[in-house]
Amino acid sequence: MKTITLSHGSGGTLMHNLIKDLFIKNLDNPFLNKLGDAALIKSGTEKLAYTTDSFVVKPLFFPGGDIGKLSVCGTVNDLAVSGAMPKYLSCGMIVEDGFSYADLEKITISIRDACKSAGVNIVTGDFKVVEKGAIDGIFINTSGIGEVFKNQEITISRIKPGDKIIISGTIGDHAASILLAREELKFKARILSDCSPLNKLVSSIICKDIKFMRDPTRGGLATTLNEISLVSGYNIAIEEKNIPIKKPVRTLCEILGFDPLYMANEGKLIATVSKDSADSILSKMKKHSLGKDASIIGEVKKEKDEKVYLKTQSGGLRILDMITGEQLPRIC
Repeated sequence: MKTITLSHGSGGTLMHNLIKDLFIKNLDNPFLNKLGDAALIKSGTEKLAYTTDSFVVKPLFFPGGDIGKLSVCGTVNDLAVSGAMPKYLSCGMIVEDGFSYADLEKITISIRDACKSAGVNIVTGDFKVVEKGAIDGIFINTSGIGEVFKNQEITISRIKPGDKIIISGTIGDHAASILLAREELKFKARILSDCSPLNKLVSSIICKDIKFMRDPTRGGLATTLNEISLVSGYNIAIEEKNIPIKKPVRTLCEILGFDPLYMANEGKLIATVSKDSADSILSKMKKHSLGKDASIIGEVKKEKDEKVYLKTQSGGLRILDMITGEQLPRIC
């Protein structure tokens, strides 16, 4: 008998197969089938983006954030990378019997502060309590609606050979922070999650030369690039020397055997942009506090093998496959 495992929530191959073989098969429709970070819908003459996400992170509180901040930023970011300005959010909480009132208040205040930072409002919500042991403390779902920027088309179909790949900052910060907090590891350097709302960064760079964007959350940079390669059909080549990674994150990964290319992020975006505008877009990105470590890391190739290649610092080539299982479950 088939069962669902933690690896089905990894954002990798098992999750993609589950979505295709179960959800797309049974819930088939033109909006869902695009598998975007948000569905693009019309309301009269307005074009809107609509998304939803659920958060089960463990531990609930971690350096740089908590489940409340994460629930706002995650949904805001899905709207932002879809080319929309986030406007309204819903928030649903499922809480375990016996959960600390003080912790719930702390999480709620964190949600408030994250909304203020992103310039959005929680306009509706739901609250349920279940028996002790039915869940692990608290789970949160947030949905969001945003207004798509005028004359802007963020779609993977616009990608073509020669386009450049930009990452907005250092990778792996969120997963490293969660790992240290969860395992209570004694590590000399303090690593903060990058959990942040990206909508103001996107607003500062948005232009017609940005073809596609995505935030590399579960599965990290490598898995997200594989998703882009798979749907666009084109190979992607990136250079290891250009990928920004903080030294403490790199050191932690080396000690524990993790690959930072597959580590989750919660405050970074990948942008595929036209070759001629890449330097200009990078310059604008670097002027924003969330983009100061941005870098052009590679480009889209003409070959159509649906592969992602990493040119290593030693000059070799490594194929980056989509992650199959889960390096670290319950990361968001």
